[in-house]
Formats: sequence, structure tokens, C-alpha cells
Amino acid sequence: MNNETTNTVNTVETTVATEAKRRGRPVVENSARQVKLSARAERVANGGSVERGRPSNPNSARQARIAAQEARRASGIEIKVGRPKAVKTEDAVAAA
Repeated sequence: MNNETTNTVNTVETTVATEAKRRGRPVVENSARQVKLSARAERVANGGSVERGRPSNPNSARQARIAAQEARRASGIEIKVGRPKAVKTEDAVAAA
């Protein structure tokens, strides 16, 4: 058995890429998608908004319910969420 220990150092050479290649699919500048994206970016730059998704119907029952709930919250009425607690009656207590 040999009791000597040897330390080895591994050297790693790193190379720096001077020219970065663009990855992915190339962009066609005047395609319909690029025109739409540039119009959207221009609208946002001018302070406009970008509408995404399906627009809501302000006359629907859900929107009326949400508006009523917001009105109750604004007026300071406590909104209880979840299932209401069961009210125990004397008959139920006596039966148990």
C-alpha cells in the first residue's frame, strides 16, 4: 500500500463566444402577426389599453350579482363567505 497522496488539478479552458447566434424560428417583419404585435405595442406606448380574452356582458346575471356585491362591500355591509352555519334547534338537541 502506498500512503502518499497526490493532488491533481484539472484545468478547464473556457472559450467566449464573440458572435451570438439567434435561436429559434426567424421573424418575418411584415407578417400579419408582426403587424398586429407592433400595432398593439404602439397602442400601449400611446397610453391605450390592450383588451384580451372574451369581453364580459354587462347585462348578464353574473355581472349584476358582482355589481351588487361590490355595492354592499362599498357601503360597509359585512359579507360572509361560505356555507352558513347550521342553526341548532331544541328538537335536534333533544334527539341527539
